[in-house]
Amino acid sequence: MESPIPDYLRELLDRCTGNEQGAVADYIPELARANPDRLGIAMTTVEGATYTVGDADIDFSIQSISKPFTYGLALSDAGFDAVLSKIGVEPSGDAFNEISLEEVTGKPFNPMINAGAITAHSLVNGADSEARVERIREHFSALAGRELSFDEAVNSSEFDTAHRNLAIGYMLKTVGILEGDPVDVVRGYIRQCSLNVTARDLSIMAATLANGGVQPNTGERLFWPSAVRQALSVMLTCGMYDAAGDWMSVVGIPAKSGVAGGLIGVLPGQIGIAVFSPKLDDHGNSVRGVKLFERLSRDMGLHLMETPTLGRASLRSDYVKDGVHVFEVQGVVRFAGAEAVVRSIAEGDQDEDAYILDLSRVYELGDVARRMLLEVVRRLTLLDKKKVAIVDPDEVLPDPDAGDGVTADVFATVSEAMSHVKSAA
Repeated sequence: MESPIPDYLRELLDRCTGNEQGAVADYIPELARANPDRLGIAMTTVEGATYTVGDADIDFSIQSISKPFTYGLALSDAGFDAVLSKIGVEPSGDAFNEISLEEVTGKPFNPMINAGAITAHSLVNGADSEARVERIREHFSALAGRELSFDEAVNSSEFDTAHRNLAIGYMLKTVGILEGDPVDVVRGYIRQCSLNVTARDLSIMAATLANGGVQPNTGERLFWPSAVRQALSVMLTCGMYDAAGDWMSVVGIPAKSGVAGGLIGVLPGQIGIAVFSPKLDDHGNSVRGVKLFERLSRDMGLHLMETPTLGRASLRSDYVKDGVHVFEVQGVVRFAGAEAVVRSIAEGDQDEDAYILDLSRVYELGDVARRMLLEVVRRLTLLDKKKVAIVDPDEVLPDPDAGDGVTADVFATVSEAMSHVKSAA
């Protein structure tokens, strides 16, 4: 059986393809040459399963999506006290490139606007911009799970037009926030932003944050949990600049955008999501990317204010008895829990002719989880010709209609379900 998740993602992309609003960034000449029709999405779970659709493997420059990762690296290198003494954590309400500082402290408002990001870059270990940039490249490569490289054309184009960022750098030097040469620091910051990534890379990097700083595929700890908590907190309140309030109320997950069209979101403990679409709105955020995240949040129940207390793993166990494969599901089941069940079924050898989904230990089943499990029933029944039954004594799955004429057979106990599928076989 094939997982239904890629099909859902394709449906999402199809719905957004016709949206022609926005325009590519033109203040950096090289970004103005981007193909405006590119559209891709990737999501990676904390267990390392990645799903991609569309232009998810097309390279583009990371731009401001680098900011939370560099901020986390600065926290690790310089320590919390040193970083917080130079960079605030308050939303600015201003555009990303605003030339402004906190009135009382003289610090940049937060690390997600350029003033704070330039300062964070200066706090990464390295004697000069070249050394700092190489440390950042190596760290980002470990986050993505592959060697990343720079887009030299974007780097040159961006530095040639970096008058505003250079002004910010000199301002930071004037008030004592920057200790090094402002031109050197800004040069390194711009090179950091020109690192090439794909939506697939970004989803894995985001999943590392969702996983508490541990890269989900390699198992390497790349951030301490305290640094992850700090970075995600600032992403939630400041990551979408002067659209942060709207983002929080509608989507409700920590996020960061970039002017090349990338956009990441992190749902702690569950998944990292990345979207690529170059056309931007007036805030500098991907138009289609924002729409995709709004739909994802609504469909998948991602909003942090809707997330219940997480219990144990949703897939309690799976076993084969008398030729029947039984999957025991438990607890509160949302997208991530249902994905683990779906993946276990999809990746299994499927030698058995009958399947049982035991929901007797489930006390809440989210809407997206309900639809995913019913789609599994439909695919197993119609496409794989398997006998399927559901154990649901508490009716957490109130409507067993799986579509296309398939209605799941529901029983109160595993023994009843077992008798049914064995007799049907």
